[in-house]
Amino acid sequence: MRKIIFPVFLLLIIGLLAAGIRQDNFVARQGWGLLSAEIMFLALILFYWGFEQGKTSSREIALIAVLSAIAAAGRIPFAALPNVQPTTFIVIVSGFVFGPQAGFAVGSTAALVSNFFLGQGPWTPWQMLAWGLAGVSAGLLKIFFPGAGRKWMIGFSFLWGYLYGWIMNIWFWAAFFQPLNWQTFLAAYSASFFLDTLHAAGNALFYAALGNSLIRILRRFQRKLTVEIIP
Repeated sequence: MRKIIFPVFLLLIIGLLAAGIRQDNFVARQGWGLLSAEIMFLALILFYWGFEQGKTSSREIALIAVLSAIAAAGRIPFAALPNVQPTTFIVIVSGFVFGPQAGFAVGSTAALVSNFFLGQGPWTPWQMLAWGLAGVSAGLLKIFFPGAGRKWMIGFSFLWGYLYGWIMNIWFWAAFFQPLNWQTFLAAYSASFFLDTLHAAGNALFYAALGNSLIRILRRFQRKLTVEIIP
């Protein structure tokens, strides 16, 4: 049952967004900003519920908490550099090693914790969802393509620099652009292209320099956390 929750809810999110675009009266009555906030909170609650229902040991939870703290702390020293930080890279590696649920937990928690230092706001749920999805997709990549090597992971990390920005652009477009149409939508995405490129390049460089080493370290911890029962 839990395996189908994510794709079903993703389709629900897309359906709600499409309904908001097509129904002008609905948008005027409720507002895109409020609608998007409601969708994000529902998504986050559902993902955390799925994680809580999973078979995660206390040791794994402790390691996930440490990875979340490292990913959160990684944003702070790089705050002066526009969109260049190791958080996305750490989230992707965490999801690739420990699976989709752990990847989501690391990504979403890192966004929430780091924003206590960098500033909370209506963008926080979107950041939590975007980084959470980066972790989920990395876990799914490991499931479907377990042999993905260094080049594939560098490309995957590079791609998520753009995907993260595109997800955040939905909030930016909904909150600051009027009217909400395809012209303003494309304008919002065009305006972020340079920053998204910096994010993508930073992800690729972090993975190229540290990715394989970090994966080996995390897999060593994973083996120590795994309990094998021999009859």
